[in-house]
Amino acid sequence: MPRTGLRLKSPDLLVAESGADLEGHGLKRTLGPFQLVCFGIGAIVGTGIFVGLSDTVAEAGPAVLISFILAALTCVFTAFSFAELGGAIPVSGSSYSYTYASLGERAAFLVGWCLLLEYGVSVSAVAIGWGQYLNELLDNTVGWRIPAALAQAPGHGGVVNVPAVVVMLLAAVLLVRGVRESARATAVMAVIKVGILVLFCAIALTAYDAGNLTPFAPEGIGGIGAGASLAFFSFIGFDAISTAGEEVKNPRKNIPLAILVTIGCVALLYCLVSVAAIGAMPWEQVGGKPAALSLIVDRATGSDIGSTVIALGAVVAIASVVLAVMYGQTRILLSMSRDGLVPRVFERVSPKTSTPVANTWIVAVVFAVPAAVVPLDVVLDMTVIGTLAVMAVVNLCVPALRRSHPGLQRRFRVPLYPVAPLLGVAFSLYLMCGLPLVTWVQFAVFLAVGALLYTLYGRPRSRLARYTEADPAEADPTEADPTEAMPSVR
Repeated sequence: MPRTGLRLKSPDLLVAESGADLEGHGLKRTLGPFQLVCFGIGAIVGTGIFVGLSDTVAEAGPAVLISFILAALTCVFTAFSFAELGGAIPVSGSSYSYTYASLGERAAFLVGWCLLLEYGVSVSAVAIGWGQYLNELLDNTVGWRIPAALAQAPGHGGVVNVPAVVVMLLAAVLLVRGVRESARATAVMAVIKVGILVLFCAIALTAYDAGNLTPFAPEGIGGIGAGASLAFFSFIGFDAISTAGEEVKNPRKNIPLAILVTIGCVALLYCLVSVAAIGAMPWEQVGGKPAALSLIVDRATGSDIGSTVIALGAVVAIASVVLAVMYGQTRILLSMSRDGLVPRVFERVSPKTSTPVANTWIVAVVFAVPAAVVPLDVVLDMTVIGTLAVMAVVNLCVPALRRSHPGLQRRFRVPLYPVAPLLGVAFSLYLMCGLPLVTWVQFAVFLAVGALLYTLYGRPRSRLARYTEADPAEADPTEADPTEAMPSVR
């Protein structure tokens, strides 16, 4: 029986509330394995590789490949944990729900709070990068650019980043229309951007010069570690697959499969892109340059045709990330609202579209504000540290849940247990150590605010508390009526 002081929520209750083994309450199961993999790729491949690659190169030099491998290893070990937990508890809450079942309500609320950084703030960061490549595409095709005042944040030569706001509102329009429509759009965009990155590698490798790889690590181990922390931003989003738990066909099988296939494909693609980029141009000329991939293609081909194609791919790629990550944020908030930890407006599902309409528009409007006025580098580090903290917790959830629920149905089990989850924690902490002190201070303040919100709002309104307070002797919430926590459908 779970310890009531931690307010642990039974996996059985989580599954019963969501209808995970039947039909999600108000949500429809429309996603198959291919759509789910495309959704994962859509959530990952975007600003991190198209825009952030140059920042990673500036830190690590040619050793950017090692930085990407370290970031990928962190994600691989954590992907194993997400795969096991996603198959065992296939609900929309993702890491929030896994933490609720294994480490308790307070920890789950703080994980949900951190997910505002991973999903909400990162979608703002991704939207910021969209405008850079949109201007590149417009300049190459029609000879016109959006004025800097309307395409950059204050402090970077602009007043408001209009493209960032536009792409977020367009994503919201598509999301409220329905998951099937969103999945189709994401699949098309995923195929386009992977194809364009493969094309980039083919073009860049024609200008490959092994001399560009020396000195290999000009900034030493410290540069590689700092580069890995930045490279990790390129992988953020693979866990969004698990937020589709209530809208996936056969989720216990397809969620683990999609997570592992997605992270493997993306890791391989990123390593190829980093090698091709550095091989084609000296790292000093790549580091810190906006739209670096377009610059490399221009140099390799001697024309702007290739960079136009790369810019098109980036515009499509970043738009798909905004779409997929915003989807994940709305589903996390839906689960938290279902538990009473955030306002009930977030759990309302439209009977017409089977989507949380109000939830989606609130997320779009709230996070369009930082996208419009905050520079990319300001939000990037906070996004990374919040995500790494969540991943460390998810790796800890695996042994905790195995101890408390050894008989739980698991279609996939973490290999090399318990070494793999511990390595996932270790790699996450290592990458966190590569972030500047100011980011740690900001994150500590952010967590303190989250703890205060839980104490003042979440804990008093927790629906799980009703079960334990109604009958303290029977603290196991699996005995409660699951309809108490189902989302209202309006």
